[in-house]
Amino acid sequence: MPMYQQLEEQICSLIETGTLPPGTVLPAERQLAESLGVSRVTIQRAYAATRQRQLLTAQGRKGFVVRGREHQIHPGMDRLKGFTEEMRELGKIPSSRILEREIVQDRSISSIFGLPSTARLLKLTRVRYGDEVPMSREVAWYNLALAPALEAGDLSGSVYAFLAEHCGARPVSCDQTIEATTPTQQECELFAFDEPVPCLLIKRHTYAQGSLMIEYVEGLFRGDMYSYRLKLNG
Repeated sequence: MPMYQQLEEQICSLIETGTLPPGTVLPAERQLAESLGVSRVTIQRAYAATRQRQLLTAQGRKGFVVRGREHQIHPGMDRLKGFTEEMRELGKIPSSRILEREIVQDRSISSIFGLPSTARLLKLTRVRYGDEVPMSREVAWYNLALAPALEAGDLSGSVYAFLAEHCGARPVSCDQTIEATTPTQQECELFAFDEPVPCLLIKRHTYAQGSLMIEYVEGLFRGDMYSYRLKLNG
């Protein structure tokens, strides 16, 4: 049996017997390779094979972590809430990194808002983190005619909170769709995937008071971390 397969079987055995419980952070590839006297490629292949068996998950700078139910979050969809509020309800510390922020005129996006093609929109692209683990990549557009303060405002935190506090345009309802998709190479790099993992693409039309559309967002959420929960009444 090749060395990487031997190591894979040993890791799987330790996980299945509980010796490596959920949440355990495995040693870095270089560190483990040096301690075992094998190549780093051997460690990479062993970790990748173990991950394919759904026993490990990649968590950014933390590296590989033993997978368990507590590492998959189950946000409810019973009411409208933003990412920041969602993470806090789940006991995680939310943060964001802005990749792109600009004022645009986009005919196709303006048509989604029902606005003229020359309407000014704020385009905001962010990576959203929970406990420093990249959870989603969001591209959002905002109607500046309804919320002009967004143009120069501090959007490092919750945009929904900013809308409510500085624009008098609290989001009150939304239409949302969820579909499965495969991340691009760039998105794999953002999520620290060594190979594409199925993700959830969530498209949201958000409305303020008076049924005025204030936001359109396309969010890519990692499928190995998210499982949405619905409560239906008959």
